[in-house]
Amino acid sequence: MASRPDLAGAASTDRPLTRAFYARDPLVVAPELLNKVLVHGRRAGRIVEVEAYRGADDPASHAHRGQTPRTEVMFGPAGHLYVYFTYGMHWCANAVTSEDGVAGAVLIRALAPLRAIDDMAAARPRARRPVDIANGPAKACQAMGIDGTFDGIDLVRGDRGVTIVDDGTAAPARPTTGPRVGISVATERPWRYSVPGDPHRSKPW
Repeated sequence: MASRPDLAGAASTDRPLTRAFYARDPLVVAPELLNKVLVHGRRAGRIVEVEAYRGADDPASHAHRGQTPRTEVMFGPAGHLYVYFTYGMHWCANAVTSEDGVAGAVLIRALAPLRAIDDMAAARPRARRPVDIANGPAKACQAMGIDGTFDGIDLVRGDRGVTIVDDGTAAPARPTTGPRVGISVATERPWRYSVPGDPHRSKPW
C-alpha cells in the first residue's frame, strides 16, 4: 500500500486488513487482531489487548437484544468501526466482525504507541508514563483521536484516515486469555485476549 496523506501513519509496506479477515466469528478475529496496527492519520498504535463480543448469544453485547439505531453498525458489513459512548464521558472503538446480519465486534482495549507518539501523548495529558497513553479502551480512543463521529466508518477503505494494518508482526501463538472487564453479565467467559507480558495492557493479568 502506498503511503497516502490520509493514512500517513501507515508505512508503505503495511497492508490494510481485508473484509474477509473481519467477516468471521469474533472469537476467531479477536486473537488475530493482536499485534496488528490501528492507524489514524499520522498516529499509529499496536493492538495489544482486545475483547470479543458476540450478538444474540452474548448478554454482555450491546446487540444482545437485537438491532437498534445504536447497534446497527454491529450487524454488518464486517470491517466497519463501531464507536460507543460510555460512563457519560468516554468513547470506545470496536472492529465489526461476522457475516452480514449477524452481530459481532472486537473491542480495542489497549495499544502500544508506535508513531506520532507526541501527538498521542498530547491527546492524553493525564498519562504520567508512556505505557499509560493508551492502556485502556477509552484511553486508546483519546490517544488516537477517535470519537463518536467515526462510528460506522469503513476500516477496509480507510475512511477518514482510520484503518487497521498488518505490518508483518505475527499475533502471539499463545495469547493471554481472561474474563472481560467492565461488564456485569457473562463475566465468566474468557474472551479477553492480550499479548503476553506487554506493559501497555489495561489491567494486571
